[in-house]
Amino acid sequence: MALGKRYAVLLALTTAAARKRGDNCPSSKAYIYAWAKVTATFETASCADVQSEMRARVDGEGWADPHNGGNYTLEAASATALTASRTTGDGKYTDEMAFAFEDSANGGCVVSGCSASQVTSVADFSTNYCNLHDLYCGSQDGCPIVSSDFTYSEKITTSSGASSDKTACLGSSRFKRSSPA
Repeated sequence: MALGKRYAVLLALTTAAARKRGDNCPSSKAYIYAWAKVTATFETASCADVQSEMRARVDGEGWADPHNGGNYTLEAASATALTASRTTGDGKYTDEMAFAFEDSANGGCVVSGCSASQVTSVADFSTNYCNLHDLYCGSQDGCPIVSSDFTYSEKITTSSGASSDKTACLGSSRFKRSSPA
């Protein structure tokens, strides 16, 4: 295949992936990058409670990232949105993420989140999914919590090559904790 034709195919695939991803994902300077998007529904928890737990985890309040010891940084937060970044435990890579919180009519909360790699990547070994999932998951998945353990359901979409394996989110067992400190 000629270089021009390969470029056109790659551009078409990238454009289609961007449309599938949606508009609330952080941008990336990389031309091709992995991303994951989640919609988590909490039937009995308010958005204020869910966001409070997520912020406590980002701040590292008695909580260590179970996905291989990464470090989260809060970029901005409001009652309806949160943006953060996560640097891998070895300090080599940083991903950016954005969350939107919407109260549901029954008193629950719907959280939409997206994480995007900031370097050229295709296969991410569930890292972008785990960046999001580890901030709200609880005992139903064996995740450590700070103070609130919620039940939820989630819908996941990933870029081609990215994955969403919950077991990868627990990484090293040395980070697992079943109850708050």
